[in-house]
Amino acid sequence: MYALVERLYPLCRSITGDGVRATLDIVGEYIPLDVHEVPTGTQVLDWTVPQEWNIRDAYIADPDGNRVVDFAASSLHVLGYSVPVARTMPLSELRAHLHTLPDRPSWVPYRTSYYKPDWGFCLAQETLDAMPDGEYEVRIDSTLADGHLTYAEHVVPGQVADEVIVSCHVCHPALANDNMAGVAVATFLARELARETPYYTYRFIFAPGTIGAITWLARNAERVERVKHGLVLACAGDPGSLTYKQSRRGDAEIDRVLQYVLTASERPHRVTEFTPYGYDERQYCSPGFNLGVGSLTRTPYAGYPEYHTSADNLDFVSPEAMADTLAVCREAFAVLDRNRRYLNLSPYGEPQLGRRGLYDALGGRSDTKQAQMAMLWVLSLSDGEHGLLDIAERSGLPFDTVAAAAGALHEAGLIKT
Repeated sequence: MYALVERLYPLCRSITGDGVRATLDIVGEYIPLDVHEVPTGTQVLDWTVPQEWNIRDAYIADPDGNRVVDFAASSLHVLGYSVPVARTMPLSELRAHLHTLPDRPSWVPYRTSYYKPDWGFCLAQETLDAMPDGEYEVRIDSTLADGHLTYAEHVVPGQVADEVIVSCHVCHPALANDNMAGVAVATFLARELARETPYYTYRFIFAPGTIGAITWLARNAERVERVKHGLVLACAGDPGSLTYKQSRRGDAEIDRVLQYVLTASERPHRVTEFTPYGYDERQYCSPGFNLGVGSLTRTPYAGYPEYHTSADNLDFVSPEAMADTLAVCREAFAVLDRNRRYLNLSPYGEPQLGRRGLYDALGGRSDTKQAQMAMLWVLSLSDGEHGLLDIAERSGLPFDTVAAAAGALHEAGLIKT
């Protein structure tokens, strides 16, 4: 995963353009992708697909001709979606187009102007402080023209058509945690799920933030009813502990599963309520759709000083943090995939487990007593109203133990879905 982040990090991405395509080309080396191109001007819900932006070069040269700000050094140096510029101007005029972080003088900020024509540069405050008065050559070799918005999907077929969506944004340039780490975790999560046959169908969505998710929803309105659960992945590689942000519903099954898994794992974590601000969970959870989609991050949106700056670099993310995020996703989806409701087919009194060989099947297990209790709990609560997660929470038994007991009882013909 870290090696994938290393490959993706240098690319200049935005909400449209060749940088997004190059990003998806690389991800497509790891998992097959179905890439979609949506033309400029397409109406998507209340939005319109914008013009496509591409950039080849940009710089500010000082009076001696030295490039003091250079897009070739970092794609963060240009205000995203800057219109073309080729001018010479005094520093006093140029300052209005320069963005810095005075409180972090060595860091370069990330800034954009997607829907308002503008141009500008982002640079370290210490670089600006060292720029003498004089005439500066300013050049941004970019194009803003009719084209396409690009997004991609990868589907892991399940036993049923009901879907779990996993969504991550692919629009940020040169920001390792936000969100190349999320893209990498999603990619490897898809690979691992493909090695088995999950119960649900898993649809991975790689799209530009906001406009990409809105475009996907607009183009898939007739299929949205299949989406039973969802997770937005972002900021998956920083050193902070995990944070789960609940869906707008607050009591969706994905909310319960993530809270259970994080608590049971004894990992340091936080669970926060939904707010209509953040990543694309706010699109999937908008009132008209109201999908059960939460968001998993480590440190949340805008919650760390390095957020949207050049300090969100390859040193800020770690293989260990991404592996931990991936592990939680795997644990959560393993619970989600098996959390079904059963009906006790012998509900009048306790069925005789011994003559069915169920107790004998447990012989020699170190957790025999726990496994026996799990069977009794499953039989007691298999009334068509309680799922296995309900049983695990009420009994205090591990979900895996409860699921194994349900499997044995189902095989013995004592319960059915």
